[in-house]
Amino acid sequence: MITWSQHFLMALLSTCRDILPIAAIIIGFQLLIIRRPLPHPKKTLIGFIYVLLGITFFLEGLDMALFPLGKLMASQLTTPEFLGIDISKQAIVWQSYVWVYVFAASIGFATTLAEPSLLAVALKAEQISGGTIHAFGLRIAVSIGVAFGIALGAFRIVTGTELYYYIVVGYVIVLIQTLFAPKQIIGLAYDSGGVTTSTVTVPLVTALGLGLASTVPGRNPLLDGFGLIAFASLFPIIAVLSYAQIAHWLNKDSRSTKS
Repeated sequence: MITWSQHFLMALLSTCRDILPIAAIIIGFQLLIIRRPLPHPKKTLIGFIYVLLGITFFLEGLDMALFPLGKLMASQLTTPEFLGIDISKQAIVWQSYVWVYVFAASIGFATTLAEPSLLAVALKAEQISGGTIHAFGLRIAVSIGVAFGIALGAFRIVTGTELYYYIVVGYVIVLIQTLFAPKQIIGLAYDSGGVTTSTVTVPLVTALGLGLASTVPGRNPLLDGFGLIAFASLFPIIAVLSYAQIAHWLNKDSRSTKS
């Protein structure tokens, strides 16, 4: 039987193997291409050690807590006893899973608001824009987008509809919004979709999707369980572009009123 320490050591070695190419590229370019000594080598080494330990502990935490918790919540919210229906006597309709959609939206909003990568991007955007873009407002807009996207993704799993319908329509909306949105926000909006698929959001959302597809009758975890991350990437773009467009209209109205 493998003990926890042995399992952690195996995970640490696997993390070292994954991080080694990154370190080799950075150090190789610094010494062979730029041809300058590595600044602060001691701090760099300590930083890499922190990264290795942090990623290893994080991966262990995923296996021990986040993945099981996400699947447990999905299974509990979809039991016939909780839904108050008898599967043998009536067909399951999407309206029966209202609490699943509420939970999906809530977990999407909360995890995105706590996402470190989103916080970093929002602070940089506020700093570079001179306060024109508010970091908290941007984080709220992205979180609302993820919340709606995850809830819609949960609806897709429950109903069993095809994923590409939602994705195609969503990107058509993004393209239309891009034509009318302020130019200074477009790049930030597109980046906002990427930063949501990071360390905090992905594990819980993936576990939720797999848990739903495993417990909803007639769903296949391999075919239906994945795809929520696509919603978490797409709908923040729509939300941020909408936020920028509304702010632009409000500012235009306020200027016209003053004049």
